[in-house]
Amino acid sequence: MSKENARRRIDVAEAAQLILERMPDWGTERVAIDKVHGEVLRQTISAERDQPPFDRVTMDGIAIRHAAIAAGVRSFRVIGTQGAGGERVSITDDKNCLAIMTGAALPPGVDTVIPVERISRETDVVTLEDGYQPIAGQFIHRRASDHPQGTALLKPGTLIGAPEMAILTVGGSASVEISRRPSIAVISTGDELVDVGQPISANQIRSSNDRAISGALAARGFRACTRVQLPDERTVLECELRSLLENNDVLILTGGVSMGEFDYVPQVLLALGMELVFHKVLQRPGLPLWFGVSPEGKPVFALPGNPVSSLVCLVRYALPGLLQALQMSGTSVPIVALAEEVRFEPDLSCFLPVTLEYTADGRCLARPKQTNTSGDFTALGGTAGFVELPRGTSLFPAGYAAHFYAWL
Repeated sequence: MSKENARRRIDVAEAAQLILERMPDWGTERVAIDKVHGEVLRQTISAERDQPPFDRVTMDGIAIRHAAIAAGVRSFRVIGTQGAGGERVSITDDKNCLAIMTGAALPPGVDTVIPVERISRETDVVTLEDGYQPIAGQFIHRRASDHPQGTALLKPGTLIGAPEMAILTVGGSASVEISRRPSIAVISTGDELVDVGQPISANQIRSSNDRAISGALAARGFRACTRVQLPDERTVLECELRSLLENNDVLILTGGVSMGEFDYVPQVLLALGMELVFHKVLQRPGLPLWFGVSPEGKPVFALPGNPVSSLVCLVRYALPGLLQALQMSGTSVPIVALAEEVRFEPDLSCFLPVTLEYTADGRCLARPKQTNTSGDFTALGGTAGFVELPRGTSLFPAGYAAHFYAWL
């Protein structure tokens, strides 16, 4: 991108696209199946065997030959019991049956299961309930009826949740290939910032952005995060950022990216050889957002310092970029309806915090919750995320369909 293009203010959609185009692929790693929940699959999972691998009984009861019912037999002698996982027992006489348990393999010589609720038993003789007419083949989950051996069950790019954890076991392998997660340095800048638990002066504030960012990253599986606080000193910033860049795959900074006298971050990043992709996006909050790439292709997000701006930019831009870099497929942005009219006069895209509520007919409504300023992060408590209202329009009526971005 040319310097001229990089320095112009761009729209939200263009900024998001430029980030997606510059995100790297951090490759894959093979890990134990117990550690892959919440990760992104990078291999095809195929069925090790037919599923089910045998004709599987689906009710507790007795197993019989249905031909006996057609011949008028209503009572049967129990000659054994077949449990789940046990060796199969066979019968050769139409007047005999086997007590059978849910999950057991269907024994040879029988073809129908009668539920225990439809029989009565006296010692070794069971009798069918009066008027009950079983259907041939009932309560049997047939072999390979779910899928045959070799069927592709999960594709690369799948986010592994609870259902996928179960499906992985059908592949039969104790290890799985997943996307390698990047190491991320979360850096808050500013002489005014003091961590919790540390002495604080009347002119200082608690550092909150780094914890909000780290929490949002962890909620999406990015747990290899280092939190760092740096002062507004150019020489210190340059030295520390160089080291952090050498030892991490991604940098996410917050603060120092606007037009103030001590906003050194853009200058320092360029001095470190960064390619500036863009600086400033036509949006509120978060206009000073900066994005660039190191000579080694490492992405660097420099978010505004105001807490609401910082978190909004993280969720709208950095997180989607990181997730795409994991090669995750099937992501989409949900759409919700505004619960009330919203007016927004500036010719900027508006990121508006909202709470969510649901109507009796299943509609999801987003109710705006205004912040006092973009520094009023306490107002975000209880909100679910924010909606994006595009520039070019000043009036958004109740019912307007807007894209929604969740904090978690």
